[in-house]
Amino acid sequence: MPSLWKPETWAQRLLELEAHTTDVKEAPLRRDVRSLGMLLGEVLREQAGDAIYEKVEELRQSAIRRREAQATGHLKEADDRMQLAVLTTNELPVEESYQLSRAFAFYFELINLAETNHRKRRRLALQTAHTEGVQRGSLRGTLRAMKQAGISSQSALDWLQRILIIPVFTAHPTEIARRSVLFKRRRMGEFLEELDRIPVSDEELQRLQDLLVAEITALWQTDEVRSRRPSVSDEIKMGLDYYDVSIFATLPKLYEEIVSAFQSEYDLAIDVADLPVLLSFGSWIGGDRDGNPFVTTEVTRNALAAARARLLDYYEKRVQLVIDLLTTSAQQQPVSAALRRRLEGYFASMYGGANGRGAGSLSVRFEFELYRRFMVCVHARLLRTAGQTSRDRDSLEAALEGLGPYCSAQDLLDDLALVRDSLAENNSLRLARTLIDPLVLLVRTFGLHLHTLDVRQHARLHDKTLKEASAWCESAAGTVPSPMSPETYEVIETFRTIAEVKRGCSPEAVRQYVISGAATVEDVMAVVWLARLGGVEVAATGNDPGLMPVPLFESIEDLQNAPAVCRELWTRPDYRRLLDSWGSTQEVMLGYSDSNKDGGMLTSTWEIFRAHRALHEVARECGVKLRLFHGRGGTVGRGGGPTHRAIYAQPVGAFEGQIRITEQGEVLNWKYSDVVLAERNLELMIAASLDALARPNALDPNGHQSGVLLPEWEAALDELSADAFTFYRTQIIDDAEVFEYFEVATPVAELEHAKIGSRPARRSGRKSFADLRAIPWVFGWTQSRLMLPGWFGVGYAISRYAKRPGGMALLQAMMAEFPLFIDLIRNVEMAMAKADLGIASLYAALLPDPGLRERVFSKLKAEFERTHEAVLAVTGQSELLQMNQVLARSIRLRNPYVDPMSLIQVNLLRRKRAGEDTEAINRAIAGTINGISAGLRNTG
Repeated sequence: MPSLWKPETWAQRLLELEAHTTDVKEAPLRRDVRSLGMLLGEVLREQAGDAIYEKVEELRQSAIRRREAQATGHLKEADDRMQLAVLTTNELPVEESYQLSRAFAFYFELINLAETNHRKRRRLALQTAHTEGVQRGSLRGTLRAMKQAGISSQSALDWLQRILIIPVFTAHPTEIARRSVLFKRRRMGEFLEELDRIPVSDEELQRLQDLLVAEITALWQTDEVRSRRPSVSDEIKMGLDYYDVSIFATLPKLYEEIVSAFQSEYDLAIDVADLPVLLSFGSWIGGDRDGNPFVTTEVTRNALAAARARLLDYYEKRVQLVIDLLTTSAQQQPVSAALRRRLEGYFASMYGGANGRGAGSLSVRFEFELYRRFMVCVHARLLRTAGQTSRDRDSLEAALEGLGPYCSAQDLLDDLALVRDSLAENNSLRLARTLIDPLVLLVRTFGLHLHTLDVRQHARLHDKTLKEASAWCESAAGTVPSPMSPETYEVIETFRTIAEVKRGCSPEAVRQYVISGAATVEDVMAVVWLARLGGVEVAATGNDPGLMPVPLFESIEDLQNAPAVCRELWTRPDYRRLLDSWGSTQEVMLGYSDSNKDGGMLTSTWEIFRAHRALHEVARECGVKLRLFHGRGGTVGRGGGPTHRAIYAQPVGAFEGQIRITEQGEVLNWKYSDVVLAERNLELMIAASLDALARPNALDPNGHQSGVLLPEWEAALDELSADAFTFYRTQIIDDAEVFEYFEVATPVAELEHAKIGSRPARRSGRKSFADLRAIPWVFGWTQSRLMLPGWFGVGYAISRYAKRPGGMALLQAMMAEFPLFIDLIRNVEMAMAKADLGIASLYAALLPDPGLRERVFSKLKAEFERTHEAVLAVTGQSELLQMNQVLARSIRLRNPYVDPMSLIQVNLLRRKRAGEDTEAINRAIAGTINGISAGLRNTG
């Protein structure tokens, strides 16, 4: 096949890459999608046969024509095409269904790669553009707005000093792709990126295309559905991979971009070394016990050890690079006396001392290159820190083993500071900036532990453990106590493990203990008691930051009670002493997933906002510095949506600059699979935090969306939330028929066969709404194309409020000016745009009881249509996503490939419900789950 990427002229290709008009700048994306689709077609013919390829095309074209008929109002034609497609898929054998699902899923793999590459392409185009424009959400754009609002450069730096963003990686079962598939994705992404180089020879274009065909072939021959559920160890490795793939390399580039932005917008020259640490990282993978019996104390130890080993391995490579490049000779430039003294001390510590063979060998090898000698010693200490020793006791490395390991990150920073200061003092500042500063930045960010590992457990287990542990009383003194339950034993062993970690060199590796289901002060104090029983020092002492209990308020009721609970907690004299040891700081976590499941989209959004604001008010009353931990998921129904928009939508005056945010499932791959993407994502969070702190819009007389909440807007949101909550609870939670519908008319029961994550979908074996986790709740509605958690109740509340005099006009004003309301409506709009009632009705037909089916589906359909009408009225649009054509085009591109998989899935579910519960059926259903997830870019 001739090269699909060869341009007519390279000048035209350059014009596309630099373009800012929609048609021209989108041309490379269209070419990538078209070309990758043609390559996949070639692979399908070769690997699966012409019959599969032709059936794929038949179903795809049928879906396209159905969508076109819908869009032009020809509803009968659309319905006829749907029925024809249903008949076609119903006749398919199971194996053919599986093959077709895989084929459509592969289209999405390639479309996702093309879109990801285009994001990188457009970021580079904007960075190199010779215009006054800046990318939306960029730090340059934020600084420009601040300067225009009259904020000085020093004030801007002061605001920046307050920022600390902590992404927390979690292993919730929302990343369906296997680790091997993620690796292949990255390889293909690299080939696509190379195809954007200018110019590329014909031979190289052909080579890259051949490599893409080979990778697509290899991907086709790879099991995309796991044969076994991943272990927690698998998830740990997956989470750590993103550090090697992007994060380590991203941070120096990001901080350099911050320096450049201040230079560009404020004409202010600053060094990376002078910037505060703006980013830190956390993880739940290997520490989150809530409902996951596979997270044991051994797993937690392994998670901490694996993180430390991954980091130290990277440090060792970076230090080796410095040794290779820092060849400055003392004959050419002097070295500071402080560095010489430290080097002499290292020589004295070696086996044989300063006059021994090892020191002599090092002096001969680097006779005048004292920096290299010193960095060799640093390298040796890092190896000892990682537990590595030399096998050859006569070698130089064996002598260097006399040097002790680093027992704290500060020890390593002190050594690096000596090198930097010496270079800076002796006409080598450029070398300090290029070789030492990036390493210093990494050590300041990651320490010797990489990320903090949160431990999480449910409050009810803490309560049970305390009751068992305190069951002794005088009347029972003469009896033999019953054995501890396994749950109690595990809770106590968890705290003993934490104590063990804190006795090591990185006590900061575990510093937060998250309490799921927290509802009272006693839930927090239970952790303090249990920690001390397990030998953990809760208060900060010396290098140990202590162990802070972090209450997670999840239900609507708990969110409403959170401020009162925290006020009671923070005014207790005994807890106040703990707070003082933590620098008067307290972290509180807000749960998005469970609050949405409990109260619906609108009420969840508003109650989290209200709790956020009230918690900060209470914190100020009590003299506490509050940091909120936002438990956001990947989908809209679990707090998803653009992160930068959500950060800016925080209450005015209720943000101190520090924030922790969960990064879950497929979101990790979307944000951190590449250096450019990771840099953009992290920059967005920093810029949004700076914007939310400084609020330049509020200072600009002509500024919009300042975040100020007018009293009439607050009253409106109170009323909207109350109506939405009552309606959601009555129509969804309190209606037993809805849960029965959900269990049968969605593939939630088949989630087990997809083998996505290590954690069970339910907190216990019971089938009830209360026992079902929020993730499968969202997952089931997403797969069945209803997206219910993202919109239900919103239309009812808006339609009621719009009946008030001036009601709709007020809501439209909020839509124009109030960031929280804008974020809410845009997220609802996105969820609805991905939904499809026609296909959802096919899932409804799986219910054997026609009366129940009609009652539930008609109710859901009526609210969907009402919400659709309400969103268009509030936004002033004639169709969904009219103001976001990029997303609208993406959804239109994907639908013809998602729709056939949905039809195949419905047919397979029908056959399974009828008794055909075979391994082949389950594998095929898992294949459709995989494909629909990739197509919608959401799993749960």
